[in-house]
Amino acid sequence: MNDSQGKKLKEALSNNSPLKIVGTVNAYTALLAEKEGHEAIYLSGGGVAASSLGVPDLGISSLQDVLVDVERITNTTSLPLLVDADTGWGGAFNISRTVKSLINYGAAGMHIEDQVSQKRCGHRPNKEIVSIQEMIDRIKASVDSKTDPDFIVMARTDALANEGLESAIERALAYQEAGADALFPEAFIKLEQYVELKKHITIPVLANITEFGQTPLFGCDELADSGVDMVLYPLTAFRAMSKAAEVVYREIKHNNSQESLLKNMQTRDELYDVLDYHSFENKLDELFKD
Repeated sequence: MNDSQGKKLKEALSNNSPLKIVGTVNAYTALLAEKEGHEAIYLSGGGVAASSLGVPDLGISSLQDVLVDVERITNTTSLPLLVDADTGWGGAFNISRTVKSLINYGAAGMHIEDQVSQKRCGHRPNKEIVSIQEMIDRIKASVDSKTDPDFIVMARTDALANEGLESAIERALAYQEAGADALFPEAFIKLEQYVELKKHITIPVLANITEFGQTPLFGCDELADSGVDMVLYPLTAFRAMSKAAEVVYREIKHNNSQESLLKNMQTRDELYDVLDYHSFENKLDELFKD
């Protein structure tokens, strides 16, 4: 791509306080987010695992699995895409390949975490994290591999659950010094924890406001007042879509018709509007007219 997607994400960050980043599990949801005026989107590792592979978020998906979805999204929308890179899918050379591939496929940035490679969802128990030095090595390998200087390397720490706030802050300082462009403190449970964190670091901070997890559903205003620069809604739309699909399948199974659900459906015309369907159709007419 000619335009730096990382630069677009940085511009969106500078123009919003905080920047809302919404999860898009596929190309169509990315179009929906763009239509509603969002300025940045996100591809969740848990979303790839669940929606594309039908497996749990336990480090099962590969870099290639993620790149398939990244390419489909970035080919469809110009919105900057932040990507969940889990633990980087290996050592220094694997991480380097991850960074270069994500840039080549049009991503604006990624976050890489300090869990062990056999990772767990950040809001589940029994997480294990690597040493500070191992995570520093991951960050340095990421930063050193940038082919776009504006590509954002965000460091995620899961330290709060295992080691407490003091350790999370210690790690945040080390990750900032190692070259991380932003910080993702996972599963914070109090606004005061963000406030305390921002006393110690200068890079932007992301709050993950995922539903049914450890973090309360704080609002954007109170997060901004606590020093948060980005607010992430990783799977909000996906959860709503999945629940809606369950209702549809249940209705057809038990009541033999979908008619009662029409009022809750996107219409054909609305779908065509999102896809700009008629422009494609008109182009076909133009190409094949007599």
